[in-house]
Amino acid sequence: MRSVPKWVLMSSGCAPVVLIMGWAVSASLQGPSYDPAVQTISVLAAPGGSSYWVMTAAFITLGICHLLTAWGLRPAAPAGRAALAAGGVAALAVALFPSPSSGGSLPHGSVAVVGFVVLAVWPVLAARRGHAVPWALRPFPSLGATAVMALGAAWFLAELHQQGAPGAAERAVTTIQSVWPFTVVLSCFSFPRSARDEYRG
Repeated sequence: MRSVPKWVLMSSGCAPVVLIMGWAVSASLQGPSYDPAVQTISVLAAPGGSSYWVMTAAFITLGICHLLTAWGLRPAAPAGRAALAAGGVAALAVALFPSPSSGGSLPHGSVAVVGFVVLAVWPVLAARRGHAVPWALRPFPSLGATAVMALGAAWFLAELHQQGAPGAAERAVTTIQSVWPFTVVLSCFSFPRSARDEYRG
């Protein structure tokens, strides 16, 4: 198996930590006026808000983490690595085109949708066939991860349309999307040595 640099454990492991800590700290800075179940994460990065720099920094760090992980995750199929990298670029673009404090934003909405899509499809695009492949890069787990993320994105859109609890749905799906790269990396490092030597994909 193509070796995975040890620093990829750091880049992939930091992604969910940075994201969750970012919205937790930002929400506390916003105070009781912010409802995390109803309001989206993007609201926390709106210019002029008390949490603008914290959430913006979290988006930037998240994007860098995804880019580094995509670069180092050599056992994954190239299309999957490219999609994960695109998700990193989308996170950087979300920081570059923040949501306004009120109303919508076409640039922000567009890059957010792209981010949701590429991070949902990257697991299945990264999959490889064969017994000598880390379990999280095999077709069935990869397809399952993509299906869960797609359902989460659909749930978020439904809550957003119905003015229900889009904040809760968004946090659920973005958490899954940020944790899966770390899961894949762990599966690569836990792969038996003999199987690593067998795989040359």
